[in-house]
Amino acid sequence: MKVLIPKQHGAWAMLVIPFLLGMVGGGAHLRHIPLFVGWLFLYLAAFPLTMIAKKKNIAYYQKWAVAYSIPAVSLLLASVLMEPGLVLLGLSLFPMFLINLYYARKNNDRALLNDIAAIIVFSAGGLASYWTGAGTLDGWAWFVFTQSILFFVGSAFYVKSMIREKKNKRFKWYSWGYHVILPFLSVVFGAGWAVLGFIPSSIRALLLYGRKLSVKKIGILELVNACVFMAVVSVFLLTI
Repeated sequence: MKVLIPKQHGAWAMLVIPFLLGMVGGGAHLRHIPLFVGWLFLYLAAFPLTMIAKKKNIAYYQKWAVAYSIPAVSLLLASVLMEPGLVLLGLSLFPMFLINLYYARKNNDRALLNDIAAIIVFSAGGLASYWTGAGTLDGWAWFVFTQSILFFVGSAFYVKSMIREKKNKRFKWYSWGYHVILPFLSVVFGAGWAVLGFIPSSIRALLLYGRKLSVKKIGILELVNACVFMAVVSVFLLTI
């Protein structure tokens, strides 16, 4: 049977980057292994659950939901036993998951609010990772969380303005407006010189809008941009 893998390619960067930044900021530890694998399987389990909410091929997606949920729950439970406070973080994210299920039920997965809810959940992976390494949630943990949200919300605005909303002039101004203030927002939330990791996002949002780029090329450029963001913030965290 063919393995069921979510098709939202951009989500992989959201899954991995905040988690890695949390490791950089809080310190790497062997405890990160079960946490990350459990986090990965939780993401994989979320996809068939949203398909079930859409009432699409329920029997098929139920099998995959169970198959992914068992290792996810097992590994995340092991992480919670090592760091019990993580359960509070998980519970706090439950409303975001309900928002995702709501939009899945409405068959409107691409809604901006749905994307933002998912971004908050993915960015919280940085909190969990930092907590697991440092044993606490301090200001730098929240720095990783907020900077990740700011970056990926910008990515959501940009990609929508280039694909689904490319003919929506009002959305263009939403995207441009957000990216103009994005560097200032990052500084307000403590970026310091790490604001340099946001500059490429603002430049590409303003200069590439309206250009005829394939979906594949847009995705590749976003991956490169995300790697630049991660590299700059990582160096910043290592030098504080």
